[in-house]
Amino acid sequence: MSAPRLVIFDVDGTLVDSQDHILAAMATGFASVDQPLPPRDRVLGIVGLSLPEAVRRLVPHCPDDVQGRIVEAYKGSFGQLRERTHSPLFEGAAPLLRRLAADPHVRLAVATGKSRRGLRHVLSAHGLEGMFDSVQVADDHPSKPHPSMVLAALAETGVATADAVMIGDTSFDMEMGRAARVTTIGVTWGYHPLTALAAADRLVDTFGALAAALEETWERA
Repeated sequence: MSAPRLVIFDVDGTLVDSQDHILAAMATGFASVDQPLPPRDRVLGIVGLSLPEAVRRLVPHCPDDVQGRIVEAYKGSFGQLRERTHSPLFEGAAPLLRRLAADPHVRLAVATGKSRRGLRHVLSAHGLEGMFDSVQVADDHPSKPHPSMVLAALAETGVATADAVMIGDTSFDMEMGRAARVTTIGVTWGYHPLTALAAADRLVDTFGALAAALEETWERA
């Protein structure tokens, strides 16, 4: 019998295109403390981090209480936005997830900077509840790129490091995966530029290419 394999997905920028909600909620957060919103590329550059760490990196000059107010305003705004409309899955995401979930030798996991509540909303909105064998969220771990989420997913599923793959769109995902000593695959349709994905073992441009990359990775194992 083949050893079980673990495929760990980031969410924002990898499975779900949430940039419009993120930018709008961040604008509300900064407006709540009369701070100028950083440029779009800087805001998208922190996607994947836990929210407090993301805000800390955007405004390191602001005191903790101001950063905390931005965080709370962001949460409130994001919650209202997602109640009105959900962020779409990237094209090809759902078919690949369902194909992998149907494979008895594959375990699926999520490692995301989202809160548990936020992830639950995404999974429900797209009919993906129960698809993931391990769900790792910002509520329970240090922010990426700390390897805690990946290590927890490995422990929960019982899959060996050599048989696991981390898939994401940011440098934080690649660094997290490498720190946990798993194979890393960077997707080019997300929020970090290609130069930020230099630590990835390989890059893919579509979900079709991702499926092929997984097969090739497992064939070499």
